[in-house]
Order: sequence, then C-alpha cells, then structure tokens
Amino acid sequence: MKSILARLGIAALCALSLSGCISSVSPILSDSQPLFGERARFQLYGMRKGIAVDPEQVSYTWDGARYAHAGGGMKDVRAFSVHPFEAGDFIVQSVPANRAGKVEYAVMHRLMDGVYQVLVIDEADADEPTRAANCNKGEKNNWSCRIETREQLFAFARATAAHRKDDNGGLAIRLPSGGDKLKRR
Repeated sequence: MKSILARLGIAALCALSLSGCISSVSPILSDSQPLFGERARFQLYGMRKGIAVDPEQVSYTWDGARYAHAGGGMKDVRAFSVHPFEAGDFIVQSVPANRAGKVEYAVMHRLMDGVYQVLVIDEADADEPTRAANCNKGEKNNWSCRIETREQLFAFARATAAHRKDDNGGLAIRLPSGGDKLKRR
C-alpha cells in the first residue's frame, strides 16, 4: 500500500497489505474543504532513492465532502480528503476501493506551487511509547495499527513529518483542470 499512497500522492493515500501503516475503521477528520477546486488532476510518481518512477495521471471531482475518483489510474483509491495540519503540511485521508472499513492516512508536504511530496503515515516513524499508547492491534493482530481519534492520528502524523526525507514517498504534481488553486489557511 505504501506504493499506492506514494503514487497517489494526494489521496495517497496506508498499508493495504504492508504492516506499519496506520488506519481507522471510519474517517477521523471531518473538516474537509475542496482545497484543489471542484476538479483536480494530478501527475503522480513513486519516489525511489530520489528518482521519480511509475508516472500516472489521475483525476478526481469534489462531491461535497471529499474528492471522488473520476478517471485515470489509481483506481485503488476511491476517494480522499485533504486537511490542513501543522507547519503548512496537510493530512490526506483516503478510502481505498474494495476495502470496506479501512481508512488510510498520509502527510502531504508542499514543495512548491502545485508540487507535493506525500508520505504514508507509518507507525514505525513513532517511538515505542507513542506506538504502545496509540495503536490498537486487535485480538489477533489482523491489522498493523488501528487508530480511533484525531489525537492518535496527529501523534503519528507528527512522527512521520519529523522523519521526512526528500528522496522517498510519492510526488504529486497538480495539472490544469479548470479548478481553483490550492487555498492556504
């Protein structure tokens, strides 16, 4: 899933099958706005050792609450929303296709106008006390790190943002779509 989130870059949006990524049963963040306008198109890349790979274009439309997949690649991410975070970063909350009851998260960092680095929020970025206090592993450890609150999400998002490196994650470039420019709060 890290590959999916990295390539989606926006909606990116966490571990479909890899352990280490955080998820929730339902969306935690509800304050979404159409930060990319009514329609958004992106050129997405995975990043490997600082090199952009696996290019793919995808488009989404705002449905009043989130961006819904409207065309192009990345059919694995059905919808996503973008939420202001700290230090000018954003949290991407995504709903994968064919995975009911799983919402995934990434940190999106603006590199320049229309260019974003997206990093899957990974429990491994946090220290052991943070993981112990905030991860629900389930009775049979059938998921990596399940969270339930905004505070838990922010604890892991801060850890991932602190571990950000310029040579990993995904790259999302906003393409012209007739939508509004990204609005900053």
